[in-house]
Amino acid sequence: MAGRTRPVLPDLTGRCYVVTGGTGGLGYWAGEQLAQAGATIVVAARTPAKGDAALASLARHAPGAGGSARFVRLDLANLASVQEAAAELAALPRIDGVLANAGILSTHGRSTTADGFETMMGTNLLGHFALLGRLLPALEAQSAQDVPGGARIVSLGSISHEFFRLDLDDLQSSRGRWREFRTYGRSKLAVMTFAFELDRRLRAAGSSVSSLVAHPGFAVDELAPQRDILPAPKSGNAVVRAAYRTIGQGKDAGAWPLAAALTSPDAAGGQYWGPAGWRQLKGAPAVVDAKTYARDPALAARLWAEAESLTGVPYPIS
Repeated sequence: MAGRTRPVLPDLTGRCYVVTGGTGGLGYWAGEQLAQAGATIVVAARTPAKGDAALASLARHAPGAGGSARFVRLDLANLASVQEAAAELAALPRIDGVLANAGILSTHGRSTTADGFETMMGTNLLGHFALLGRLLPALEAQSAQDVPGGARIVSLGSISHEFFRLDLDDLQSSRGRWREFRTYGRSKLAVMTFAFELDRRLRAAGSSVSSLVAHPGFAVDELAPQRDILPAPKSGNAVVRAAYRTIGQGKDAGAWPLAAALTSPDAAGGQYWGPAGWRQLKGAPAVVDAKTYARDPALAARLWAEAESLTGVPYPIS
């Protein structure tokens, strides 16, 4: 699989995958790819109108399975919404995997969630932490019964984790000068640190559920095919597209590592998937290297305890 630019996913007929943030960007593309391989997709996102549009697009571009897709309202920046969505998702007949894709890239200044968390950390890490903690018992039960190879959780990582270190004394970025990209990079590092720790705890508990991380490289709308539900690229300039093509790829290609990590027979818990090309910016999906500090168990234990305290969601494997 890793040697192909466009990997061949296994036959996913009868399987069901939850994709957070599946109404656009990488989440939409991963959902379409999974649906084209036969999977039922559950789009979990904030806006019902966008959810309806995503379902219609999946039905057009993945006619075999797109018609079975459904929408569940989920606002990761609101723990009450997370609790409601988790209850609805846990009642599904089966879940073969969760793609924890949704996230905030920019807030144009510091802002907070409904629960008072800094928005990027609150959405990218804490919202997913609460969702997955509430879904884990259902994933465990269903995985033990009929999910081939066990259910998988794939969290969305980022190259930006390479540029920053976590500051657990200022997890909410409330001290000093606000720096948006630093806050974003720290939130993605926190997501990766949590996801790797989750797999360590699952393995120690003898669970059949596994946790992986995947990232898209440098993926842009300008190089992706057109879909009616997706915003028009910021620049349709041929020169800009050519420049992007030298170092990057479309968001459709960036979604392949996510889909591969979720479904490949070669994937395993604790792995980090991304593009295999230069500096992981583009290329075929493969297992790649993350910074060693993203796998620091001592740091992860502190982050885990803080996330449990902030969200009030204890994990049954803690």
